Amino acid sequence: MKKKLFPLGFVIVTALSLSLTGCGSGNNNNNASTATNEPAASAKPDNSGGNAAATTEPAAAGGADISGKITFLTNRTDMIGKEYDEYVKRFNEKYPNIKVEFEASQTDYNQQAKVRMASGELPDIMFIPTVPNSDLPKYFAPLDDLGLNDQITFKDFKSNDGKLYGITTGNSTSGIVYNKKAFADAGITEVPKTWDEFLAACEKLKAKGIIPLASNFKDKWPLNNWVYDMPRVIEGKADFPNEKLNQEAPFTMDNGYGKAFSLLRELNEKGYLEKDINSTNWEQSKKDIAAGKFGMYFLGNWVINQVINAGTTSDNVGFFPLPYDNSGKTTAALSPDFFYAVSKDSKNVDAAKAFVKWMIEESGYEDFAGFLSPLKGKESKLPQIQEFQATGVQLQEATPDEAKVTEIGNKAQVDLPAMLQEFVLAKDPQSVLEKWNKAWAKSKKDLGY
Repeated sequence: MKKKLFPLGFVIVTALSLSLTGCGSGNNNNNASTATNEPAASAKPDNSGGNAAATTEPAAAGGADISGKITFLTNRTDMIGKEYDEYVKRFNEKYPNIKVEFEASQTDYNQQAKVRMASGELPDIMFIPTVPNSDLPKYFAPLDDLGLNDQITFKDFKSNDGKLYGITTGNSTSGIVYNKKAFADAGITEVPKTWDEFLAACEKLKAKGIIPLASNFKDKWPLNNWVYDMPRVIEGKADFPNEKLNQEAPFTMDNGYGKAFSLLRELNEKGYLEKDINSTNWEQSKKDIAAGKFGMYFLGNWVINQVINAGTTSDNVGFFPLPYDNSGKTTAALSPDFFYAVSKDSKNVDAAKAFVKWMIEESGYEDFAGFLSPLKGKESKLPQIQEFQATGVQLQEATPDEAKVTEIGNKAQVDLPAMLQEFVLAKDPQSVLEKWNKAWAKSKKDLGY
């Protein structure tokens, strides 16, 4: 498959700690805001995804040599009978003897998938739920024989004992999704490249009667990018969240957490967010961004198509990296969505693997879903992502939280988006950090870490 390269200025910064064999963390990516955090009622894309005995490389073998019926359990119920049908039609041009059926998930895909795993009645293809990587060989077949290991991003996220069990359906980065007409009406002729320029743009929007940024503060989950992406981006360390394991007071005003939290606090203090941030409405905000009542979101690229579908045109929606300081250089987080996997007990493992590989290489799903491709170096067809890439932004690949970090955080009941809500509204934000540092230190001690 012919692939295009990113523009020269578009660099992927890969974390050195990506090797996560046997990682106890079951999340697709605990450091990043993943698709599973948005309410099911929204159209936001979700994610996911063999048999050691299978030695053929499905895509290399002749399509007519592989046959069988396979079932794909998907949470993209909106695509069944629509885009999925078109995919199968194209897939069958290459693999005419493989019948693909889609099974719609219930509201809670993660829970439904776990129930199916416990019952031993897995579909041929599914998305990996939040289970420890050490459990992957119990349920899924290795995918190393697809010949994609050197081409895919996040290949170690769903690996165990050196074997690949899951391939990301697509990737997300976070940035400013904006209404171009609103910017033009406010006299903003260039996208901001520094924090001061960003504040100046917000002031121009406010003066024009346009609310600069829709935070959806009340709903909490839209704050994920501020608390999971920005701290490690600001620190320049993809593995920054795992440093908490060796700290008694990980939340300070002068590290990534305090600096990231302070950005949103400043925007609120200057009147650049919703007038009543405790009464926000997610679904309405998409319509208001589309209509130009709000100027911007700080969210993942997955929301671009949703804004367009909420009542505007593609050429009216842009996307650029959030300039979190005045250096003029920007970095943005890169995070995986759900991971495809193939049941090790599938009666048609080769057929299932062939479909997974085709979805990764040829379906174009990533463009439909608003993702960046899971394949390294493959350029997006979305103009908004092309605009984002053209800024020369560096992408920092996420790393999952270590199991102990997750354990301590759970015991301390650390909820980073909720912490940010407290921080933004507190008279003394330092006191908020001190409260959570005490909870962290106590839980760390109680667990013997």
